Amino acid sequence: MKYMKRALERKFLHMSSFFKAVLVTGARQVGKTTMLKHLAMEQSRTYVSMDNPMARALAKSDPILFFQTYKPPMILDEIQKAPELFEQIKILCDESKERGLFWLTGSQQFKMMKNIRETLAGRIGILELYSFSKNEVEGLIFPNEMDFSLPCLLSRQQLVPKNDIIQVFEHIWRGGMPDAQGADPEQRQEYYNSYIETYLMRDVAEEGGITDTVRFYKFMKACAALVAEQVNYKTLAESAEISQPTAKEWVRLLQGLGIIYLLPPYANNELKRLTKTPKLYFCDTGLCAYLSMWLTRDTLMNGAASGHYFENYVVTELLKNFSYAPSKVNLTYYRDSNAKEIDVFVEENGVIHPLEIKKSANPDRREVKKYELLDKAKLERGSGGIVCMCEEVIPIDAQNCFIPCNLI
Repeated sequence: MKYMKRALERKFLHMSSFFKAVLVTGARQVGKTTMLKHLAMEQSRTYVSMDNPMARALAKSDPILFFQTYKPPMILDEIQKAPELFEQIKILCDESKERGLFWLTGSQQFKMMKNIRETLAGRIGILELYSFSKNEVEGLIFPNEMDFSLPCLLSRQQLVPKNDIIQVFEHIWRGGMPDAQGADPEQRQEYYNSYIETYLMRDVAEEGGITDTVRFYKFMKACAALVAEQVNYKTLAESAEISQPTAKEWVRLLQGLGIIYLLPPYANNELKRLTKTPKLYFCDTGLCAYLSMWLTRDTLMNGAASGHYFENYVVTELLKNFSYAPSKVNLTYYRDSNAKEIDVFVEENGVIHPLEIKKSANPDRREVKKYELLDKAKLERGSGGIVCMCEEVIPIDAQNCFIPCNLI
C-alpha cells in the first residue's frame, strides 16, 4: 500500500529537532511505526520493537547491554512493554548533545505516562497520532490554521470538492484505520473483528489484568451505544453486568489505549450550575460502527444514530486537526442545569469559538442565538458557527457561518 502522508509529520520533525526523545502515542494500528519508519528513510536509525520477545527480554534484564547492542539514534517500538529502559534513556539523553536521539512509540496508558513524567521530564516531547482523518485519506493537508473566520473558511473551501454526505458517511462507516482503507465490506468486518480479538483483548488483559473478555466486549458495545452522549457509568455497568467502579476503571483503560475520547465539560466560575460529566466519543468511528453492527454505509447514514455518528466524526476531526496544529487549544462542550447545550467550545488564547454540529444541510440559523450566553459571562467570543452538511460556507451573522464539515 502506498504511503499516505500524515498531518502530524510536520510537528513530529519540529519536536525531534528540539527534544532528545520524542514519543508518539496512540491506539494500536493507527500507523505510528509506519510514519516513523517513513521519516527515518533518509537517516540511519536502528529499529527495535518490544514486541520481539528476545529484544524485550534483553531490555528488561540488562538495559545497559541493550543499548550497547542497539545504538541510538533509534526507533523504539511499543516502549510501554519495557519500562526498564527509561532510566537508561535518561542517562543517554543527558550524555549526548544530539537532538532526536530516540523516537519512541507506545500506547498512552497510565503506568507508562507516570514512568515517563518521573524519568524523562524536560527531555521528551509527547505527541498523539490518531487514525486517518478524512482529509488525510484524500491527501489533503490544509496550509492555514483554523480560526473559523470567514476568510479562513473561504480559503480552505477553494482546496476541497463540494461537501458530499455519501463520502462523509463512507469515511464514518469505514473509519480511519490504515488497514481498513480499500477494504470491501466483508474484509472491513473481518478486519475490525480481528483487531478486537488480537490487539484490543490482548492489551486489555496485559494493561488492565482483565480476563473476562465476554463482559469487556459487552462493555465496549455499551460504549458504542452511548456515543456522543454524556458518560453514564450506571448504564455501562448494567449493560456489562459489572459494578460502577469497574465501569469507571474500564473507561479509563479504553481512554489510555486510544480507543475512546472523553470531551470534558466547560468549567468557569462566571457560569454557574454547569455539568461536570464528560461526553464519550470513539477515536475511530469505523470501530464504533462495527461494534454497533451497522453493516453498510447506507444503513448507518439513514439509521436512528446517524446524528450521533456525525457529531462523533466532527469532534474527532477537530481533535485531529488541533492536535497536529502549531498552537494548543482546549476542546470542551457546554451544558448547564437548564439543559442548554453547545456542542463544542474551541478555546484558544482566551478566546472561545462556539460550534454546533448538525447533520442537516440546512440547519436552523437561530441555533447561534445560544452563543450570546458567552457575552453575558463577559467571556471573549471568537468566530464560530454551525458545522453541517451544507455545500459551501454561508455567513449567518458577523461572527458565525454555516461551515461545511469537510473544512474542519
